[in-house]
Formats: sequence, C-alpha cells, structure tokens
Amino acid sequence: MIQVRVSSFEPASQHTNRADQVESGVRMVLAKPMTIGQLSRRTGVPIKTLREYEQLGLIYTLGRSESNYRLFDEEALWCVQVIRTMRSLGLTLKEIQDLAVLYLERPSEPIGPHLGEKLEAALTRIEARVADLQALRQRIRDFQSGHAAELAGEAELDLLASDPRHTISKFPS
Repeated sequence: MIQVRVSSFEPASQHTNRADQVESGVRMVLAKPMTIGQLSRRTGVPIKTLREYEQLGLIYTLGRSESNYRLFDEEALWCVQVIRTMRSLGLTLKEIQDLAVLYLERPSEPIGPHLGEKLEAALTRIEARVADLQALRQRIRDFQSGHAAELAGEAELDLLASDPRHTISKFPS
C-alpha cells in the first residue's frame, strides 16, 4: 500500500530564510543547504528534472546562494519523494501541480477528494493504454499466424516483396 501524505506544502518563494522560521516556539535546526547537484545525487533524479520541478513550484527551495546556485534543504527530499510517489501512481506533472495549487489555495480543504479525482483520471488513461496494448498483441498474433511460413524463412514476405529497391527474389516463382 502506498501512502501519500501532503502535510505542509508551501510555495517555494516563502522559503527564502529558513533560519528565521520558528515552529512551535522552537527555532528549527537546519542542515547545510544542498546545491541542485547534491539534491540530484541524493534523490537519483536528474538535475534537468529537478529544475523543472522547481519551475513548477513543486520543490521547496531556499533560494539562491551568493554564487547564484539553487539551494535546497532536507525538505526538498520530501518534495521529491511526494512527486515520485504521485508519478508512480500515474499522475502527470500537470496533475501534481494542480493538486499543489489546490492545496496551497485552500489549506483548510482536504486534498484527498482532489487526489481521488486525479487517480480516477490516471486509471482511465491506464485502462485505455492497456486496451491499446491488448489490441496490438492481437494484431501481432494474427500476423504471426497468417505469415508463419514467411516468418520461418520458407517463403518471401509479401509485405517486403513490393520493395522497389529489392529486385532479386530469393524464392523462385
């Protein structure tokens, strides 16, 4: 069973100074910020993909360093895990972004029903893809049974016999 827990999704722009955040009256202790390359190595997600996630507002960021490097903290790892989980359930990045926007714009509203709708849409897409693959499998089987001799090399395949560049027949008529 896969559990998705979205507990504190906030816009990346609100996380410019984590050291000043206070949670329950206790100053948060921060680990050393990570560059996008370090985040990539820790998550196994390509840098290009992480940049896309950041542009979509799906990853918490600390902003940029004095050297203009993107900086992330441990919370970015959580964001990537949530994205990975939702992607593994068949959601598109657009659907994940839509959920994030809903979550941020309506913090008191449960996200579950919205996630349920997105999962139903993903299921519909998957079922259509399965039907397409089953039809393809049947076309392959039909072709194999209708062209058994050609596939065994005992006759020339009609499909290729009309090739204008193929002038020499291997099989006499």
